[in-house]
Amino acid sequence: MGRIILEHVSKEFPGGVQAVRDVSLEIDSGEFMVLVGPSGCGKTTILRMIAGLEEVTGGEITIGDRIVTDAKPKDRDIAMVFQNYALYPHMTVEQNIGFALKLAKLPKDEIQKRVREAARTLQLEDWMQRKPGQLSGGQRQRVAMGRAIVRDPSVFLMDEPLSNLDAKLRVQMRAEIARLQRDLEVTTIYVTHDQSEAMTLGDRVAVMRKGRLQQLDAPHRLYREPVNLFVAEFIGSPAMNLVGADVVRENGALHLRFGEHRLALDPTTLETRPGLARYEGRRLILGIRPEDMEDAAISGVAGEDRSLSAVVDIREDMGSEIFVHFRVDAPPLRGEDVRAAVGEDALEATADATAGGVLFVARVDRESRAREGDALTLSIDARRLHFFDIESGDAV
Repeated sequence: MGRIILEHVSKEFPGGVQAVRDVSLEIDSGEFMVLVGPSGCGKTTILRMIAGLEEVTGGEITIGDRIVTDAKPKDRDIAMVFQNYALYPHMTVEQNIGFALKLAKLPKDEIQKRVREAARTLQLEDWMQRKPGQLSGGQRQRVAMGRAIVRDPSVFLMDEPLSNLDAKLRVQMRAEIARLQRDLEVTTIYVTHDQSEAMTLGDRVAVMRKGRLQQLDAPHRLYREPVNLFVAEFIGSPAMNLVGADVVRENGALHLRFGEHRLALDPTTLETRPGLARYEGRRLILGIRPEDMEDAAISGVAGEDRSLSAVVDIREDMGSEIFVHFRVDAPPLRGEDVRAAVGEDALEATADATAGGVLFVARVDRESRAREGDALTLSIDARRLHFFDIESGDAV
């Protein structure tokens, strides 16, 4: 019932602003789909077009077995949860949850039954006679969820529902939303700019940039196999380390050379990424995730062509792990190198570079004894490296 199909959907606002460009999506019934991307990428506009709150400039939207491109919001069998909760301040929790059912003129006993069920599901029974002003942010968010649940829709649409909560409460509510969606088995489209939310909640995640769909995939595939530089830089925290590297042949084997550093490309890497051979004698963009580096004193793996030598600039002790910041003596990636590939909105990680090299971060074991100012050898698994074309930004 809740299957959603977007076919070549576009949205152009007055003045020629193209908010959404030719987006096609197919969302299965019962699936939890997350739209993620930086501000202004078009994700909320897509949600509002599905809800019927924005007109579609081009393309077609289907919900269930009906084309709803031009249908009114009330005829789409959807329920929306907004960022600002949109609760009526003069009504009690009970009245807020049941208000839509009252407008639909359902029998009073049916309204009471549905409201009680929603309250029990969301553990709201003790707050039913309170008004929104007497509730915490997390409690208000539950009420907003309850108002959506009682309508028993075929689709939930959630627009940044946790952005007004503090960090600890966001994590708690994230788990509650995941449990609720699993139990109700309702098709859900969730919009967020927070990639951690996207990766933990979504069955699949659609990464957006400047109105275009960049990649649609399961979270683990977005992380392991980003299709381009933008997705690679956007997904993951801390962000992927990026540097320009030359592919050179030394002693009969291919190596990556950047500044004074050299990494061997082992046969397994070349076998799984045959396109790398075409870059011999050329420069590409090398990506190394912070968690794919380890203090060689702990890993026991070193070697001139399997590690980086660094001097610790900053040590951040996170308790369960340690973030080590250091500079790599290599020419920094400047905006003009990759602007065509990813645009200015994805250059934050590369912009923080000076004549002293490129700023890198490694996520190492908490047992590492590396301190600020210490020399450190970081072992790297070449099988986990990422490579991108310097002109197109596409993954190699």
